Amino acid sequence: MARTKRLMNASEIPAFVDRVIKAGCDICAIGDDMYVLGEVEEQDAAEEELDRIGEEFGDRDFLLLEIVAYLKSIGRHIDPKSPMETWYGNEGNRRSH
Repeated sequence: MARTKRLMNASEIPAFVDRVIKAGCDICAIGDDMYVLGEVEEQDAAEEELDRIGEEFGDRDFLLLEIVAYLKSIGRHIDPKSPMETWYGNEGNRRSH
């Protein structure tokens, strides 16, 4: 019998984001309906920890828009329509956590 994967709760989004950051990944929203865990190199370096985080928090696909909204609310976002120099990650715009 296949094991049913746990579903992440919306209330766990801040803890999920914090764990991804602590794993060394620069998680951020892209526009209004997408997010990335970080650069490919960051994800490769943190692969085992990201796997543990995924197991702990479970399926989060259905929370996509809520995760994006949270990331935007804490300043971790890129607006693809804005000039590149305003994107999150540029030293003048980076928020530390």
